[in-house]
Amino acid sequence: MKRTLPAVLLTATLALAAGCDGSGGGDASQANAASGPITIWLSNNSEELAWGKAMVESWNAAHADQKITAQEIPAGKSSEEVIGAAITAGNAPCLIFNTAPAAIPQFQKQGGLVALDEFDGAAQYITDRTGDTAEQYKSPDGKFYQMPWKSNPVMIFYNKDIFAKAGLDPEKPALSTYDEFLTAARKIKSSGAAPAAIYPAPSSEFFQSWFDFYPLFAAETDGKQLVADKKAQFNSPEGQKVADFWKTIYAEGLAPKELYNGDSFADKKAAMAIVGPWAVAVYGDKVKWGAVPVPTSTGKPAEQVKTFSDAKNVAMYSACQNRATAWEVIKFATSQEQDGKLLDATGQMPLRKDLQTAYPDYFTQNPAYKQFADQAARTVEVPNVPNSVAIWQAFRDAYSESVIFGKQPVADAFSGAATKVDELASGS
Repeated sequence: MKRTLPAVLLTATLALAAGCDGSGGGDASQANAASGPITIWLSNNSEELAWGKAMVESWNAAHADQKITAQEIPAGKSSEEVIGAAITAGNAPCLIFNTAPAAIPQFQKQGGLVALDEFDGAAQYITDRTGDTAEQYKSPDGKFYQMPWKSNPVMIFYNKDIFAKAGLDPEKPALSTYDEFLTAARKIKSSGAAPAAIYPAPSSEFFQSWFDFYPLFAAETDGKQLVADKKAQFNSPEGQKVADFWKTIYAEGLAPKELYNGDSFADKKAAMAIVGPWAVAVYGDKVKWGAVPVPTSTGKPAEQVKTFSDAKNVAMYSACQNRATAWEVIKFATSQEQDGKLLDATGQMPLRKDLQTAYPDYFTQNPAYKQFADQAARTVEVPNVPNSVAIWQAFRDAYSESVIFGKQPVADAFSGAATKVDELASGS
């Protein structure tokens, strides 16, 4: 399966889009009650597209007067930029099954989203399906502008052959503490088993921190987000520990500082990678792999470790005129039956509180996914706050400067970034 990147290349263009109140116009109540044909956009990921087309076919067979027309998200620099432009133009579809949580605050500010709470029983439906995790997907006004849909909880993948070559136990690798992880990384490098122990992208895009710093920060803090109560959380002893761990990795050359043009794990240039369950199908036959939770300073038991969710959600857009139908389609597409079909088609984890008990046969037949289902119950989302992308960019800039390239002490860089982030999170 080709990886669907999170909020890839969410750009300044999006951040500059026009703002309004998110009400969707004066005829909102009429649109909320209206039924009829709707258009939806689907990810261009081949497995998701196949699921989406089958879902639409199933719905249309039973709803001749409320047919869905499904399209792939139009090509562009990023799906988020395309969606932002469609909101501005007033021609967004009713539903997009590929909405990045990091983009929700901006789409909401543009007036592009419909609060799902407008529909009877919607908030209850969301919390019943998703459980406590649903709270992370509420906007600051307490409403749901996104339906939590599916996640790719990230873990440490490791190459068993490279570990064996380095003299490390390929079946039970010691990777749960920072010290253990560094010891293994040094052995991989010094033995020549692989050019790099691990190879996160050292580039400056705002979302890159979701695949190095953020999963370990979530684990170290028992589930803190980058921002809480309009205040940065990373400028803390736990944030410093995570930063120092990665700083050591880079300082000792265990991870390169140059961008790799390709997949370093698939190409066996790196012994480890931070990835989600989408990778099971990608690496299945190419790499003899294992997976463990991300490390913590003290080596927390696996069943306590939290990580980044790497979720994509469903949102309803305010250009939609037949919103009653759109809401019914959301419920249909996130039903236990359709979630099971999505899991089967993509290996991505529906954001359901009863995931393993709902699909016991799937996890019996596909044991490689079981640990991801277990991890899916302990995930941390990006904070749903104003200026979300600018916040992540401010953090990434400070992280790159101090942790990756060592041009500034981490404490100074994080302190400066926290001041910027506090201003941005307050809506400034």
